Amino acid sequence: MMRKTLGVMVCMFAFAALAMPADRWIHVRVIESSPDGDRVRINIPLSLAEAVLPTIKVNNFCEGKVKVGDHAFDQVDLRALLEAVRKAQDNQYVTVESKHQNVEVAKAGEFLLIKVHEDQEGAGKTARARKAENTVNIKIPFKVAHALLSGNNDELDVLAAVRALGEYPNLELVTVKDDSDSVRIWVDSSNDAN
Repeated sequence: MMRKTLGVMVCMFAFAALAMPADRWIHVRVIESSPDGDRVRINIPLSLAEAVLPTIKVNNFCEGKVKVGDHAFDQVDLRALLEAVRKAQDNQYVTVESKHQNVEVAKAGEFLLIKVHEDQEGAGKTARARKAENTVNIKIPFKVAHALLSGNNDELDVLAAVRALGEYPNLELVTVKDDSDSVRIWVDSSNDAN
């Protein structure tokens, strides 16, 4: 009888482990391609971030929330603005083009997209001055943005945003590339940032 009960319990735990979704990981990769450039790879399971964030109490960061203080948050209802954009049709809403920079803000499905493309003239006035290109792509799920703004008017709820990120199986959040360096931030189910 004891063996049967133990066997049933082992099967239940195994089934529960298989039924639970795999932990999501947030990854940050920074690569400086200069000869002395640094390589940074951060791989943190979202469950660890959820457990650790409430324990941090430093300056304006406390229990997973950031106090933003005297900013323009009281002049614009960010929650209402975000909700209006979320309900609007998919479109490229803002385009700014200048001599050295293009900025686009768009809505696509449940995501707010921000793209910046910058051309910069290289330093120096020689004929060999090179042109550098920088690109920044940001993809923000509306669920994550709403979670971030779910606290009081003077705070950002980072812990709630991390929890909301866990709903996405694979998500590229930020990429930054210039002529020599790159930054990538993403969420997936792998514990490796390659």
